[in-house]
Amino acid sequence: MYLNNPNIILPEDQNTIVWKYLDLSKFLNLLLSKKLFMSRSDKFEDQYEGTFSEPTFEEIKKLSIDNPDFLHYYKTHREKVAISSWHINEYESFAMWQIFTQNSEGLAIQSTIGRLQKALHPETHFTQYIGEVNYIDYKKEYIPFDDMFFPFLFKRKSFQYEREVRIISDTSESSIKLNDGLKISVDINELIEKIYIHPKSENWYKKLVIDLVRQLGFDFQIEKSDLESDILI
Repeated sequence: MYLNNPNIILPEDQNTIVWKYLDLSKFLNLLLSKKLFMSRSDKFEDQYEGTFSEPTFEEIKKLSIDNPDFLHYYKTHREKVAISSWHINEYESFAMWQIFTQNSEGLAIQSTIGRLQKALHPETHFTQYIGEVNYIDYKKEYIPFDDMFFPFLFKRKSFQYEREVRIISDTSESSIKLNDGLKISVDINELIEKIYIHPKSENWYKKLVIDLVRQLGFDFQIEKSDLESDILI
């Protein structure tokens, strides 16, 4: 269960479709542990993750002149925040298959905004939110800093193709130490609506995935992506 934050925007339609592209080992780890891995925010490839745009940073620097701890807190806060990224799209994405799966043995989890919200279990040790990412010009546009989650809900326009919605966990009020990230308990049957198999995968691979999923006691729908289906001419 996630907490409601009026400052954080989400698509109003609970049936908005979201996707997560991953390899088989990560998928099986999710099913076996019933826990979703969230990466520490400063471990992402994008070095700007969880930072501020230039106009906002200039303002923070002015506020930090008499209070240097103010700027230090924002810098270290990134080490206490973990993120799980999902892609908003009505249909599966060819680009996402290429970016997030390294070979023909990848998978895509199809879910919805409503399912993400229901899948999260209440956490007593840290706060958790779901929000849609805003894409801005970091040289010109301003990121508000009246909410500690805002730096994690803005990215540079170069990443606009990601159309990202994220689950964000803030452990700064707890004694939890994040190394590479955090695993959170989730309701797997709520989280996963359907599984798509990589479009370039072989039939034996689809059968393997189906058998593994059934042996683990799950029965969600599994289909092979039709992005590589035979042409009609």
